[in-house]
Amino acid sequence: MVRVPNVTRTDAVRALRNPLAFIAERWTPTQRTVRRAALSAIVMTVVIVVTGGAVRLTGSGLGCPTWPKCTDQSLTTTSEMGFHGVIEFGNRMLTYVLCAAVGWAIIAARSQKPWRRALTRLGWTQFWVVMGNAVLGGIVVLVGLNPYTVAAHFILTTALLTVAVVMWQRTREGDGEPRPLVGASIKQLVWFLVAASALLIAVGTVVTGAGPHAGDSSDVHRMPLDWETVAKGHAVLAWIVVTLTFALWFVLKAVDAPKGPLHRTRDLFLILLAQGVIGYVQYFTDLPEVLVGLHMFGSALVWIGVLRVVLSLRERPHRAVDVPAQADSQLSAV
Repeated sequence: MVRVPNVTRTDAVRALRNPLAFIAERWTPTQRTVRRAALSAIVMTVVIVVTGGAVRLTGSGLGCPTWPKCTDQSLTTTSEMGFHGVIEFGNRMLTYVLCAAVGWAIIAARSQKPWRRALTRLGWTQFWVVMGNAVLGGIVVLVGLNPYTVAAHFILTTALLTVAVVMWQRTREGDGEPRPLVGASIKQLVWFLVAASALLIAVGTVVTGAGPHAGDSSDVHRMPLDWETVAKGHAVLAWIVVTLTFALWFVLKAVDAPKGPLHRTRDLFLILLAQGVIGYVQYFTDLPEVLVGLHMFGSALVWIGVLRVVLSLRERPHRAVDVPAQADSQLSAV
């Protein structure tokens, strides 16, 4: 049995003043634990994307008609609000689970020995993005699911996913200076791919904002655009992304690039093909809710795939970190 150290009054005061430093002094997570903590933040972010889509596709966007309470009189959903209230309130509660996952990632990164301050900062960045997106989600409800705020809500979630993936990748690397694994021309091609993918996701939010799934059964304002025209533009962008991905794979194969970038590009290509099939099927079957939900899940996977391609283009060797495990109080607050 492991002996639990006595906690003095001084320890308690220190814990209240700086709980992260207090935990770090008493716990050293394994590298595997840190990686799992970072991965949990990615998983929960994808879950939030999927459940947010479920809220929209079931018409439950105003199941809780106000914010931060569910109604003017109740913090939680009531029986009179029925199925839609449960769906919307459940999605709100998942934000706390996401916060717990991000918090675990922060604690694990802060407690790692030696302390990797850059890794901890990535965790805190996620936390503040979650807080900002929670407020934006409240604004979405207060303005009656205005499609522009809904689009911004999704894009900010994509930004959160970006930071989470970067943090997860950094847990698998060292803190040395990054060394490129490919040439400058290939990196330029990859950045074209990133720009096209980001534009694809942004236009996807416009398709949603102009499309029939308003998120509630009431008269919700839609973007004043022809939905089919925007959807066709979205499909053209998707083909551009697929073409750039295939071209990247072909070039990497031709120059005998390392397996990392080659495999990540292959994975992205397969995800894009599956996403394309879902997209066309949902378009020609009048947007069934299940397929639209799968397409939203696929959009998160596509962006993760793009980020993994970018991050595979370099390596970071392991080196000693100068920041001690027990830093001064100012650094410990990071």
